[in-house]
Amino acid sequence: MENIENMEKQIYLRQNIQIEPLVNKWFAWVHLISPATAALNLFDRYVRIMDSYVEYPELHADAVKNPEMRGGPFIDLQGEKVEEVAKLINDIKENNKELYEFTVAIKELHQLLKNKAKGFSLEPLYEEVPDKLRGYVELYYDINNNACFRFFEALLYKSPYYAIGSQSIALSEIVKDKERPFIMSTPRLPGNDVIHLPISFENKGLDELFKMKNTPQTYEFIKEKLGVDIPNEDFFKSFFTTEAPPKYAKYEGEGIRTRYFGHACILVETKNVSILLDPVLSYTYESDLSRYTYLDLPDQIDYVLITHSHQDHILLETLLQIRHKVKNIIVGRNMDGILEDPSLKLLLDNLGFENVYELRDLDKISFKEGSITGVPFLGEHHDLCINSKLGYVIRVDGYSILAVADACNIEPRLYQHINKVVGDVDVLFLGMECDGSPASWAYGPLFPEVMEREADRSRRGRGSNFKEGKKLIEAFNCKEVYVYAMGQEPWLKHILDLEYTNESNPIIQSNYLIESCESNGIVAERLFGEKELLSEKKQKMAELTN
Repeated sequence: MENIENMEKQIYLRQNIQIEPLVNKWFAWVHLISPATAALNLFDRYVRIMDSYVEYPELHADAVKNPEMRGGPFIDLQGEKVEEVAKLINDIKENNKELYEFTVAIKELHQLLKNKAKGFSLEPLYEEVPDKLRGYVELYYDINNNACFRFFEALLYKSPYYAIGSQSIALSEIVKDKERPFIMSTPRLPGNDVIHLPISFENKGLDELFKMKNTPQTYEFIKEKLGVDIPNEDFFKSFFTTEAPPKYAKYEGEGIRTRYFGHACILVETKNVSILLDPVLSYTYESDLSRYTYLDLPDQIDYVLITHSHQDHILLETLLQIRHKVKNIIVGRNMDGILEDPSLKLLLDNLGFENVYELRDLDKISFKEGSITGVPFLGEHHDLCINSKLGYVIRVDGYSILAVADACNIEPRLYQHINKVVGDVDVLFLGMECDGSPASWAYGPLFPEVMEREADRSRRGRGSNFKEGKKLIEAFNCKEVYVYAMGQEPWLKHILDLEYTNESNPIIQSNYLIESCESNGIVAERLFGEKELLSEKKQKMAELTN
């Protein structure tokens, strides 16, 4: 450990220090923050997983080793730390009693509407709404006379049901070849190799901490800014260094530079504007895989674009670390108050982000050199009422990119209609994880009743296959096609727990697509690790040819 006892010494946060935002010691994602989904996930997903582990630790240890069980509800602690998991269960139940009563109330309301809402006025039922939900919900019928309810979600963030006191940050050093456990199935327990800071995600002291990756401060400065008790302070000091990192070289080219950072993370830059999509970044540490990292981000990011609410596309681990760099965040507008579609704007607002804007389908944001247009994102969400999902057409100096993440082209006419509005595009970024998970995998705790197995397995959260992707390319007359968002980079392992072989259907389908593109004179590639594209301004090219 470097000697940083001199409180006036200028120090940096080391680049290989990873952070994990936690809620009740579980990795934070959208459905563990928005109050209603968080309550249901906490008790109907995570407590159940932990109860199972305490009773059958050996079963979990064996399941984790089985590739066919990958991504399942099995805790990866080698059958150990049973007492610690049991303690975490007790702590959650003791510290979240009101939240538990909230989950019970939600289930009771579902049952109330099922039993008593038969097409007649819902007004008399307001008196029977469970007390914990009174004033937080509106009852309504859809046009088929199915009774439903919606939350006043903004109010929930101001209520006792927003568990801000359960938030914390875990910091640890990246160890080469040591994999992090899957975030959806394994809690983050205390240990000698990790620091748990009892700090809320909105705390601006975190911005000061992450600025120190590039800008030095004194230890006394950051300790004061964090404003919390730091356990094992000597160990915490080891996360800092006096060695300055390499400086970021701002892009000053005349054209457009597009960099692929892995999975669905793309950075589009000119010398005047920067646009970052679905930030999921690798840390800077020794690795055999060449890649872009946090050090390759500009000092200021003009726009961050979020395609949808799944944990591999709105990753708080990354977003919190770049919050101080971001001027504007663009998200899709949700269906207000619908349980399965939490507001990304409300979530980010309450996590301390500024200038968060919602777009509807075909809304456009213009800037000096171009525009960003939100386009409909079809499929991938298990036939649920999810509206907070968008693809994006980015136009910069006449050059155009369409990024659709995991959109599934199940209705090709949609994108034909969209093309008539937004025009052709030069480059398409398309996800092809075309197997997908069943509906219960991500949304199970939200369903009031367990889905029938066959129905559950039929409603896959999948992206486009070969035929669907080909139709998308034809709709926009793309000149270049890049298959991305396949979750194969090693820094995605703890987020998705996916591993493909050459025989995996998404690989086979994407190979077909690439071969089809190449046979038709279209540049095509399945991305992995890193990629850089350089394009001249079309206006400049036009001037040269005239």
